[in-house]
Amino acid sequence: MQCSSCARFISVPALGTCSKKASCNPASRNCSILFIPQTSASNSRSANLHGHCKFSYNKIPTNGRVEQVSKILAVLTDDDSTMASSEYDLEDLGIYNTDPGLKTYEDHFKYRVGRYSDQLKLIEKYEGGLEEFAKGYLKFGFNREDDAIVYREWAPAAQEAQIIGDFNGWDGSNHKMERNEFGVWSIKIADYNGKPAIPHNSRVKFHFKHANGVWVDRIPAWIKYATVDPSRFAAPYDGVYWDPPSTERYQFKYPCPPKPEAPRIYEAHVGMSGSEPRINSYRAFADNVLPRIKANNYNTIQLMAVMEHSYYASFGYHVTNFFAVSSRSGSPEDLKYLVDKAHSLGLRVLMDVVHSHASNNITDGLNGFDVGQGPQDSYFHTGERGYHKLWDSRLFNYSNWEVLRFLLSNLRWWIEEYKFDGFRFDGVTSMLYHHHGINMAFTGNYNEYFSELTDVDAVVYLMLANSLIHKIFPDATVIAEDVSGMPGLGRPVSEGGIGFDYRLAMAIPDKWIDYLKNKKDEEWSMEEIAWSLTNRRHTENCVAYAESHDQAIVGDKTIAFLLMDEEMYSSMSCLADTTPAVERGIALHKMIHFLTMALGGEGYLNFMGNEFGHPEWIDFPREGNGWSYDKCRRQWNLVDTDYLRYKFMNKFDGAMNLLDEKFSILSSKKQLVSSTNEEDKVIVFERGDLIFVFNFHPENTYRGYKVGCDLPGKYRVALDSDASDFGGQGRVGHDVDHFTSPEGIPGVPETNFNNRPNSFKVLSPPRTCVAYYRVVEAQEDNQLTSDVSVDVEDDLDAAAKSNPIVIASEEDIILLAAKADPDQTLTDNNIADAQKDLEEDVTKPVESPKTKDIEIKDAAEERASSED
Repeated sequence: MQCSSCARFISVPALGTCSKKASCNPASRNCSILFIPQTSASNSRSANLHGHCKFSYNKIPTNGRVEQVSKILAVLTDDDSTMASSEYDLEDLGIYNTDPGLKTYEDHFKYRVGRYSDQLKLIEKYEGGLEEFAKGYLKFGFNREDDAIVYREWAPAAQEAQIIGDFNGWDGSNHKMERNEFGVWSIKIADYNGKPAIPHNSRVKFHFKHANGVWVDRIPAWIKYATVDPSRFAAPYDGVYWDPPSTERYQFKYPCPPKPEAPRIYEAHVGMSGSEPRINSYRAFADNVLPRIKANNYNTIQLMAVMEHSYYASFGYHVTNFFAVSSRSGSPEDLKYLVDKAHSLGLRVLMDVVHSHASNNITDGLNGFDVGQGPQDSYFHTGERGYHKLWDSRLFNYSNWEVLRFLLSNLRWWIEEYKFDGFRFDGVTSMLYHHHGINMAFTGNYNEYFSELTDVDAVVYLMLANSLIHKIFPDATVIAEDVSGMPGLGRPVSEGGIGFDYRLAMAIPDKWIDYLKNKKDEEWSMEEIAWSLTNRRHTENCVAYAESHDQAIVGDKTIAFLLMDEEMYSSMSCLADTTPAVERGIALHKMIHFLTMALGGEGYLNFMGNEFGHPEWIDFPREGNGWSYDKCRRQWNLVDTDYLRYKFMNKFDGAMNLLDEKFSILSSKKQLVSSTNEEDKVIVFERGDLIFVFNFHPENTYRGYKVGCDLPGKYRVALDSDASDFGGQGRVGHDVDHFTSPEGIPGVPETNFNNRPNSFKVLSPPRTCVAYYRVVEAQEDNQLTSDVSVDVEDDLDAAAKSNPIVIASEEDIILLAAKADPDQTLTDNNIADAQKDLEEDVTKPVESPKTKDIEIKDAAEERASSED
C-alpha cells in the first residue's frame, strides 16, 4: 500500500492516507498510515508478528475526529515497530505518587505503558505468555527432539540454506533446510547408529545464499558455544555443537543464596583475574579468587565478559555470540562450576549483559545475518540508525518480534542454564534515547527524558525484560548502567517505571577523579562532596562506587595510583618508614571508598583489585602494546605479601563490608548530613544507626570535636580508619564511651546543634574517618540483640576455619556493638564525668611538624577558661 500524500509503501493492506498529510515527508520518517490488518489468520499473524505494522494504544485521529476503530487498530509510525491498542486504565499510575513532577508527562507515560501492556497481550495471544515467549532457545538453534537434532534459524532474507560442519565434511548438499512463512529455516537430522548425527563439541555453521546469489557461512545465531583456532592469527570463530553426555554435564549442587538487604558487589573479569600474564580460567577464578571475595565480606559478584566476544580488548562489550560463554576461559561446564562454587560460599552472581548493541563482526557475529533485507527482517535497524558511530557496533531493532524473542530468551537462558542471580545491563543510556546520549550533558531537565528523542521501543523492551526476569526469578537483582538519570528507571513496571532494582551512581567516580586530578587537598569542598554523594533519586535504589573497571582503562589510573603514583613501586614496604605521599594515599584511599559506601547509595560496588589499591591501569593485549598481558592481570602477590602496605587497604575494605553486614547501613533509609564544615574540612552524617565523622583536613587534629546526633546515650567506635591494623597511627581510643548532651530548647529544632537535638565529643585526627554506634540499654527500644552484639574476631575465626585467606590479624579490626551493662543508668553527673574524661583522653595523636593539635571548646568552656 502507498500513502497518497508521501508515496511511502507498506506491505499490508491499508485504509486511508497518512495521518500527517499536511507535513508528510518521506525523508523525515514521520509518516503514519492508518490500516486494518487482514482477517486471514495466517496473514494477520504474519503482519502482527513480523513488523509490517506498528500497533498503537492511543486513539487515532481520523477525518478530524478521535475514535477507536477496533481493538486491533494499528498505525505505522516513524520507526516501523509494532504495538496494539490498550484498554488499561492509565490515568493514575503509581509513579506519580513517588514523583508528582512526572504527572506533567502523563501523555508519555500513558503511551509507553500502553505500548508495554499491549505488547504483553500480543505475546499472550500468539506465544502463550511472556515466560513461554522467552523459551526461544528450546526452539531455535540446536535442540534434541525425539531421536534427532533439530536446527532452526531465523533468516528471512536467505534464498537457500544448509547446515554444514565437521559432521558432514562441510558439504551441506545433503542437509538442505526448509523455510516457513515467517522466514524460519529448519532441518531435522536423525540419529545415526543410535548416536547424534552431529557429535558433541564439533564445529558447525549456517550456510545460506544471499538474495544476490552469493553463498556465505555464519555462526548460528543461537549457538551455545564458539571457539577459535589458536594456531591461526586473527582467525574467525567457529560455532560448536555443545551437548555433552550426562556424565560430563555439570550438575549444580547448591541453591542460590537469598537476596541480601543490600548488594555489596565485587566486579570481576575472569580473564584478567590471574597473577600470570595470560588469560585466566573459570575454574581457577572459582578456586583462587572467590575465597578472597568471600573473605572481604562481599555478598555479590558481577562477572564481566561472559558472553562470547571475538575481540578480547573490547572488555566483553562487543558481543558476537549472545548465548555462548566466552571460550577463552573454559567451557560452559566450567562456568557452571564457578557459579555453583560462588553459591556454596553464599555469594550471588550477576552477569554483565550487553543488549544495548552488538559487534559489527560479520563472519562470526550476529551482524552476519544482516544481508540488506527489509527493516523488519533483520536483528538491527537499517541505515544510519542501525549503527553506533562511537562504539563502531550494531544497534538492535527492539520493535521486531524476533528480536524481542531473541533478547528475552537470552536473559532466561543465562538464568535457567547457568543459575545467574541477575544482571547488570550495560549501556542503558544508549538504549533509552535515539541520540544514544552522544554529546548530551543531561542537566536534569525532565524534557530531556520524555520527548520524541526517547526510544520508546527500547523502553518497552527493558520493561518486558525486567518483568520477565522477576517473574521467573523473583529474587533476581537487576542493575542499570545509565548516565542520564532517567526518572523511573528504578521504579517497578507495575507503577509505570522501567523496572530495574538498582541503578549505578555513575557521577560519583567522576567527582572523585576530578578532585584527585585537579584540586589540592585544601581546595576540596566538603559540601560539594556530600552533595555529589547524596544527589540522587532516593525513591530509586543506587549502587555507589568510587571506581569500577571504567576508571582504570588504559589512559587513566586507579585511585590508588592517582594518589601515590610512582611511589607505589618503591615505598610500600612496612620495613621502612612511610613517605608522606604513601601515608596520604592510603589514608585517602580508605576515606574515599568508605564515604562512597556510607553515603552514596543503597548498594556498593568495587572492581577486582581496587580493594587493596591495585596500581597502574588496565591494558588488554593489542598491537599497540605488543600484545602484552602485563597490564591485564591482577597482582595478588602485592596484597599477599605481609610486609607490603597493600594489606592495610584490603583489611579496611573487608571491615567496611562487615560493618554493613552488622549494621545494615546500605539498606537503611535514614540518611542525614548534619555538618559540612569547610574550614575544618569535616563531614558529619548519620546513616542508619551510625554516626560518621570524616576529617579530610591534611594537618588538623580536633580534640573534643562536637558531633550532632539524634538519640541520646553513649556512643562507641564501630570502625576507625586510623586503627593500626589498617595502617593508621592508632590515635582514636576504642574503649572510650562518648556520652551525649542535650542541645537547644526542647521542641524548638532551630536551637539545636546542626539541627540535631543531642551531641557528643570526639577526637578527630587528620585524614581519618570513624563510625560510631549507639550502645543501647537492655530495656530500651531497638536494642541490639546478642546475635548482633558480637566481636568481629568470632567472624574472622569462622572465616579462617573455612578459608585459608584471612582479612585481619588476631587483634580486632573493628569494634561492633557490645552488650551494654543493664545496670548502667544515665545521669547528668555521669554524663558530665564522661565528657570530662573524654577531653582528658590520654590517647595522643602522633605529632609531626605539619600536624596541628586543636582543642575544640564551646562558648561555656571558653568562659570557664577565661575566668580561671
